[in-house]
Amino acid sequence: MGAEKQGRVTLKDLAGQAGVSVATASRVVNNKPGGCVSGAVRERVWETARRLGYRPNLDARSLKAGAAAGPAGTVAVLVARPESARRDAFFSECLDSLSAELLSAGFRLGDVLYLENSSGGPLPEGDGYVILGKCQETLLRACQGRTGNVVGIWRNPGPLPVDEVVCSGRRAALLAMEHLLELEHRRIAYIGDCSFENRYLGYTEGLTSRQLPLIYSLVCNVPQTRAAGEQAMEALLRQGEATAALCANDEVALGALRAVGRRRGDGPPISVISIDDTAEARRAGLTTVHIPGRDMAHLAAGLLADRFRGGHREYVHIELPCRLVERESCFFAAQGG
Repeated sequence: MGAEKQGRVTLKDLAGQAGVSVATASRVVNNKPGGCVSGAVRERVWETARRLGYRPNLDARSLKAGAAAGPAGTVAVLVARPESARRDAFFSECLDSLSAELLSAGFRLGDVLYLENSSGGPLPEGDGYVILGKCQETLLRACQGRTGNVVGIWRNPGPLPVDEVVCSGRRAALLAMEHLLELEHRRIAYIGDCSFENRYLGYTEGLTSRQLPLIYSLVCNVPQTRAAGEQAMEALLRQGEATAALCANDEVALGALRAVGRRRGDGPPISVISIDDTAEARRAGLTTVHIPGRDMAHLAAGLLADRFRGGHREYVHIELPCRLVERESCFFAAQGG
């Protein structure tokens, strides 16, 4: 955890240390949409904010508004994914939103730890923890053993009682399957992790809801990365059986679209749908199920701030809905598909 600079760290200090303009630093720490701030610049600003112990001047803001100052404390974030998750736009976008929301709530930012094995390991110092992504019971117990100020952001309920903000991965997959089935697809592939994964369960439930068989040759149990999605789609295209594919996340789907693009005009088209709705997915015209990461971050920071203040004592479960976003990557199945 970065040591706090003597005296209050201003936005100008932060910008200077990060080597960016004040306007760019402001855009990053307030998580403002638009602009041309690259991922590398955003990461550098956030790392600098953690190192300096940057915290907005919330005391003055609160006095002006006649409200109580934000809670004093440092919050570390545990990403229950390996270091490669830095390249997953959904997690990086969620982390940006969460960092901005924690600052806005009055916290200082602690370390961000990516966990190759989400079951546990040495924890960073912190007065509170946010766990981003599916974690195992041992990790959650370790956090709760340090402090009662813990909140989870994930796609399915956690393994133990804890404050949590959830958007169901199973429901998201079911929504995607319903869309493909309405487009008259019957040979639908799945690309992504199948082990203990609720998105895969949603895929199988979508098939059984229409009394369709699970065709194991159309199930690609692969890591949820862009490269794995591309390779899996290449294999499906050579096989020639699937008319559509549900990808576990946008990273997988963007790789799959790359493979589809290379064979355009060579054989029947294949629909691609996924789950997340990242900025790059929007630019690529990918039909996907929107997971409200920004709202989940906002609610998680609010729950943590209220927990710090002793405002609630029971564990709170907040579940947000997902929604389908139709774009160009899905279409009606070909005759006989």
